Amino acid sequence: MAERCAVVGIGQTQYSRRLPLSLDGLVREAALRALEDAELTFADIDAVVLGKAPDALEGVMMPELSLCDALGAVGKPIHRVHTAGSVGASTAISASTLVESGMYDKVLAVSYEKQSEGDFMWALSGGRSGALGAGGGFAPWIRSYITKSGAPEHIGWKVAVKDRLNACKNPYAHLRMPDISIEQVKQSPMLWDPIRFLEVCPSSDGAAAMVLTNAAGAKRTPRPPAWVIAHAKRIEFAMFPGRDPVRPVAGVECAKALYRKAGITNPRRQIDCAELYVPFSWFEPMWLEGHLICEEGEGWKMVDSGATEIGGDFPVNMSGGVLSSNPIGASGMVRCLEAANQVRGTAGEYQVDGARVALGQAYGGASNYFAMWIVSSEPSPTFN
Repeated sequence: MAERCAVVGIGQTQYSRRLPLSLDGLVREAALRALEDAELTFADIDAVVLGKAPDALEGVMMPELSLCDALGAVGKPIHRVHTAGSVGASTAISASTLVESGMYDKVLAVSYEKQSEGDFMWALSGGRSGALGAGGGFAPWIRSYITKSGAPEHIGWKVAVKDRLNACKNPYAHLRMPDISIEQVKQSPMLWDPIRFLEVCPSSDGAAAMVLTNAAGAKRTPRPPAWVIAHAKRIEFAMFPGRDPVRPVAGVECAKALYRKAGITNPRRQIDCAELYVPFSWFEPMWLEGHLICEEGEGWKMVDSGATEIGGDFPVNMSGGVLSSNPIGASGMVRCLEAANQVRGTAGEYQVDGARVALGQAYGGASNYFAMWIVSSEPSPTFN
């Protein structure tokens, strides 16, 4: 039987003028905060799992070697993960499988990006991307969703306002815009039709870390653990005849596998909240549909009704999401980490009352990499 896995320590770092850190310092600070949360030290950790987006983003090759000292991993196993923008969530899942296998008792999972030291556009400009940037690639798919679903244009504006206001409650958010309004988003410049400037994520420096352990370790934790009750990853080719990038098969199959493992039959009713990877505001309704939380054509209606606000029946991106902080290699782990925060009851001002089960999701590449997990306040939750 597989070991049960739980998140017992959480840490984040967001680069700022008040805390100017080197790349090593950025990563180490997040790791130290996670260890402090778990009341552990580097000496207690059996292995480290490190994830980030392509090395070209900072121009530092094989960071799993150069960061060994900073992560207390000299002489210990250190595993590297890379799956495009979904890498942070894939890193969290990889760490959990190492615990579940019984190979290690305590694993430190860390992911990061320090985009101020690299050239994001250069790193993405080779091959098929044609220097369009991520928005240039996703804009036609967003337009296709709008056309197919009949969604009104203000849906993207509402998501942008919701997430940026949520971020004002999160001390680790990069962007905090307390005065943002629908009109302000509407009047912001068009970058890639239909994506406007204020519907786009920032380019951030940041790191995320989690300590994961087995059931025995969870019993000794000083704070409530978040139990990892299911996880799944799926990948499909970025281009093939008949591919639907608005509703990728890999995303649908990832969700099906996840819910099946967790015993969930009605995601909207049985999951209390979700942190979804939404770098452009329109991806909130797209992933609500693409991950079977609602029927096709209903995602934008959930947004419009207020269902995805913190006080709604299915809160999404309570932390402010990727629209408010986007250290690419860490963004997916932040989604998983924030889901864990909710079920541990440690989310502070953006805590969802009574959150017992939460979803963390990330995607990457050309919407062809997916990684998701479900965490719970109980090791074996029951679903009605």
